[in-house]
Amino acid sequence: MAAFAPTSLSKDPLSSGTPTIFGSRVKSGEIQQTQLRLWTSFRSNTGVKLKASIEPPALTWELKGDKQESIVEMESGCDLFDEMKIRFLSFKKHKYMENSEHFQALSKGQSPKVMVIACADSRVCPSNILGFQPGEAFMVRNVANMVPTYESGPSETNAALEFAVNSLEVENILIIGHSRCGGIRALMSMKDEVDSSSFIRSWVIVGKNAKQITKSAASNLSFDQQCTNCEKESINCSLLSLLTYPWIEERVKKGVLSLHGGYYDLVDCTFEKWTLDYKESIMDRKKRVIVRNSSIWC
Repeated sequence: MAAFAPTSLSKDPLSSGTPTIFGSRVKSGEIQQTQLRLWTSFRSNTGVKLKASIEPPALTWELKGDKQESIVEMESGCDLFDEMKIRFLSFKKHKYMENSEHFQALSKGQSPKVMVIACADSRVCPSNILGFQPGEAFMVRNVANMVPTYESGPSETNAALEFAVNSLEVENILIIGHSRCGGIRALMSMKDEVDSSSFIRSWVIVGKNAKQITKSAASNLSFDQQCTNCEKESINCSLLSLLTYPWIEERVKKGVLSLHGGYYDLVDCTFEKWTLDYKESIMDRKKRVIVRNSSIWC
């Protein structure tokens, strides 16, 4: 058994610039995004029209006449919510109606085998990446897929943990991190003093141990490589945080609950998966995560 060490640090550093929370800036031409124009005006003699486009990558403000408009349109000309309606009706026809017995059973209750804690990043949808179907995974998503300790007090994440473990009795908890995580970049960028007026800063400080470990072990690396290291280290710190919940550790000790880490590289489309070895981690006094069954899916 060996302590888990983050592998394959990113060879494609993030482009420079001000970090964002749910992603980083991408070099021109790397990703083709749908153009989106948002028009709004207010009850005044003049309105404001906001347009966003990748060419050029900037926002353009234009004055508009005395009209009240609230239009969100995609380049195809189809209203955003009309598109959602089409997708929903397709889901109903091709999935719901064709599997009506299954969905009727789900309407009476759920019994998922796994709980997933993932990032709120729009590019990292666990159901899309891992193919979860309705009823298979109880899921919570937050900024940078972090788990606060039991002593940290109430949050939506530990409320979801309590329900999933004590009521649904899930057999697995999987924490999924990912590359180019804006939340981790914010954590690595912020100074030690927490700005209490920022909800983001007050939340990502949950990962301070991962930041300290990364700064100590990878101080010779570039900032972007340190962020990659911290993305993985944060998952392990969250696995240790799970063991601070008495009712989680009790089930892990009995062997009825397993804790897992996962890391999705959205650049190379690879997925690393590992399982916490509880007995070995206990022998190490929970100072670090000892893992087993580590593998890379590519």
